[in-house]
Amino acid sequence: MAEISASLVMKLRQDTGAGIVDCKAALTETAGDYQKALEYLEIKKKAKAAKKADRIAAEGLVHSYIHQGGRIGVLCEINIETDFAAKSPGFIDFVKDVCLHIAATGPQFVSADEVPESLKAQRREVFRQQTIEEGKPEKMLEKITEGKLEKWLKEIVLLDQSFVKNPELTVRAHLERTTGEIGEKISIRRFARFELGEGMEKRKDNFAEEVAAQAGGAH
Repeated sequence: MAEISASLVMKLRQDTGAGIVDCKAALTETAGDYQKALEYLEIKKKAKAAKKADRIAAEGLVHSYIHQGGRIGVLCEINIETDFAAKSPGFIDFVKDVCLHIAATGPQFVSADEVPESLKAQRREVFRQQTIEEGKPEKMLEKITEGKLEKWLKEIVLLDQSFVKNPELTVRAHLERTTGEIGEKISIRRFARFELGEGMEKRKDNFAEEVAAQAGGAH
């Protein structure tokens, strides 16, 4: 096998955030195949995150984000295992990213487990009626209804949303990746989002789209 070049190792490190030793090991394990090395590191990070799932994460940060002009504000608590890790640049950047994401997308729940069954049942019935009105075959009714429900859940659940700064990842995948990089369990505990004049009749400016556009350009 050809020797793994230092430039390829550094490129993998820049693309994944993994350590140099891990990047070199991934490229060696995959005989220098860059795409396979990416997949190898992703599997390793998910495995590390799974091992940490039962640990207690009681440290962390409560962070606030105020969108330019004070139109949207977010307050979010994100936990990690140790105070030392809570002060690390990687964790702080993750917390800021999550707050920015919440401002941009307006999720209602952290995880699907938090969505009340009564709300799911209500939405399921709405989607069922929509499907009937669309004239879909009766044998496909339940499948289409459940598909619409699943799509709706992905829109309102933070962890299942596409991450605004990298739509190829979900917020959950971004969390797992950061967990693997830092080496400690991370959990998004709770958040609150405030939009100026929310619930009041007002001029229709889409502040959330403005935040999302700014977030998308902040790579």
